[in-house]
Amino acid sequence: MDLRNLELFLHLADSLHFGKSADAMAVSPSTLSRAIQRLEQETGCILFERDNRSVRLTPSGEKLREFGGNLVQEWRRLRQDLKRSDEPLQGRLRVFCSVTASYFLLPDVLERFRRRYPQLEIKLETGDPALAVDKILSEEVDIAIAARPDALPAKLEFASLQQVPLVFIAPRTAPQLSQWFHHGEPDWERLPLILSEQGLARKRCDQWFRNKGIAPNIYAEVAGNEGIVAMVALGCGVGLVPAAVIDHSPMGDKIRIVDPKPALKPFDVGMGVLKKRLDEPLVKAFWDTAKGQHNYG
Repeated sequence: MDLRNLELFLHLADSLHFGKSADAMAVSPSTLSRAIQRLEQETGCILFERDNRSVRLTPSGEKLREFGGNLVQEWRRLRQDLKRSDEPLQGRLRVFCSVTASYFLLPDVLERFRRRYPQLEIKLETGDPALAVDKILSEEVDIAIAARPDALPAKLEFASLQQVPLVFIAPRTAPQLSQWFHHGEPDWERLPLILSEQGLARKRCDQWFRNKGIAPNIYAEVAGNEGIVAMVALGCGVGLVPAAVIDHSPMGDKIRIVDPKPALKPFDVGMGVLKKRLDEPLVKAFWDTAKGQHNYG
């Protein structure tokens, strides 16, 4: 059995989408289909039920996923054990980081990591933190740095690195301020809100307004905290962002913080990784370095 074909099968067994698995595993859809066909020939079983709308694992496919997952994990562990020697760690680590965390958390982590493991290559991808969990689960990345989701999947391990407050922000000057605030207090039902399209901040904001029994006036939904800060600075409304965004924004002097009552639950920013991969030397090296532990090298 070809282990590469098995890895392709395992990814497809999780995603149940040929296009997504082909992209994530850097193969063409036809190559992925041929790999599945070869496995079906070798096992003598149909592994997936396919139609125009969906892909489903068969009972035989479920059994192979359990067996194959253990086999690939053991192979990775053996391969890394065989590579261990007095030579420094080498290879490439794929890291996903929210743009916010890249401002204030990642530089220090990367500096210490690169100093300790200069021969390791870091492939860094930044983007919407709402994508972090899916990228880890699909193994598009090895480690993600982002806020801890309220519901952490059982397959993931999370290490907290820093607490970041979640705050409302308003423009320092705008003609409409007197309409949005009465005696310094925000008129939440009247002022225009600029919020994230999705993600943890949006969920907490929606819950905050539900708890207060307020139907908010949503002016705009934006992908990215930087866009929210820019729109607020231009006087378009009041936004909600992690406080760290303001500290590192070139427009930080054009906005002010509005203290909500009660305060929103802060972000718990840290690292997420698949539990089954924590023993891999490259992953563990980054994990321990970010946590301030130096067990390798």
